[in-house]
Amino acid sequence: MTKKILFVYPRFERHADSHPELRQFVPMNEYLGSPSLGISTMAAITPPDWELEFRDDRVLDAARPTDADLVALSFFTPAATRALELADHFKAEGHTVVAGGLFSTALPDVVQPHVDAVVVGEGEASWPSLLADFVAGHLKPRYTCHENVDLSTLPPPKTSLYFDNELPGHHPDDYPLQLSRGCAFNCHACILPRSMGTSLRPFPIEYVVAQLQNLEAAGKRASLTEDTSWLPGGGRKILEALLDFLIERKAAATVSYIGTSFPMIRATPMRLLEKARAAGIDMYYLVTGFDPISMKAWTGEHPTALQRAEEAIAKAFDAGIEPYASFLYGNDQDDEGTVDRVLEFCNKTGIRKAEFAIATPYPGTPQWAQLESEGRILTRQWSRYNDANPTFKPLKLTPDQVVDGYLRLWREFYAPRQELVGTMSDYDRIIQF
Repeated sequence: MTKKILFVYPRFERHADSHPELRQFVPMNEYLGSPSLGISTMAAITPPDWELEFRDDRVLDAARPTDADLVALSFFTPAATRALELADHFKAEGHTVVAGGLFSTALPDVVQPHVDAVVVGEGEASWPSLLADFVAGHLKPRYTCHENVDLSTLPPPKTSLYFDNELPGHHPDDYPLQLSRGCAFNCHACILPRSMGTSLRPFPIEYVVAQLQNLEAAGKRASLTEDTSWLPGGGRKILEALLDFLIERKAAATVSYIGTSFPMIRATPMRLLEKARAAGIDMYYLVTGFDPISMKAWTGEHPTALQRAEEAIAKAFDAGIEPYASFLYGNDQDDEGTVDRVLEFCNKTGIRKAEFAIATPYPGTPQWAQLESEGRILTRQWSRYNDANPTFKPLKLTPDQVVDGYLRLWREFYAPRQELVGTMSDYDRIIQF
């Protein structure tokens, strides 16, 4: 007898939901991106005798009747409040509920009371046995990945599950394309080494190309969000293989942007940056606030770091790839003067596209562990962990000062750029607030 799974991607509070005034001074349409790859990855390894249903709770309330035998939720921290509400709802309706994703991996004991089973770590290691146990009536309360998944054995994500369920008003232009998993670094604000392993593991180029072709067949573009792809070794090798594929076929550009950081731009040979441009990539998603350069550049005390950040922006423009910068505010090194220094940096370097976020310690990261041990966590209301609300007490700012500075960054960055934005259709590709 055929069984049915309902996959649910829970909604989360966006920046403009927390601060509606953003809609007044950020002059572009809000962009609601695609769901994460987690659900489509699990769908790809689900046996064919299972019927699949998908609901994007961000677009249409997922708490509707279903005939599914199993409800599966995948979510990160900002969506955890809503996810646990949905888990309680579907359990009350008599469904078996399971949960995975970054939040479940970081805090499984928080999730466990709301579900029948929690998946910790890479889901491919547990999903087949979880389904088999469910059918046999012996579902375990927790499934944990103890060893890295062999990436060469995986099929590409079943992103058609998302395409087939797009609703009016929500047609994402690009979807994430995964080149690798894991990271050898231990950045204070990143959960990646814990959730995906402490070594970078590239996917086979055949897997990467298959992902890209699936997106192209549906009229979608790919976004390469992993800045680790620039690292010498396996990450850079798979990135360069993809760039070569894009160049050799001489087709229209199908990669909307690629993730990077100041150190990555500086350390990457110009020939590789130029190759990315030749492959049709014309925008970086430049993440700041995590690396040694950007953590010092706007303190007013490290002119060398500031110079290096300026040089990285100049190098990006020289390669023909425009930086869309994401700035964090409210970390321990920030003070009220940081706002002016960031705005001055943007004006001096010619940055035309930017977003601003409040520094947020996510469960499972070294930063979370440190702040929790120091008693500086302000709330465990997970819906507030959306990069738009203070969730910890920084050393040099009050929570009110953090919010004021965050809003001022958005307002004063875009005030002189109102007319410019109207001429740039590519703003809608990525801006999320």
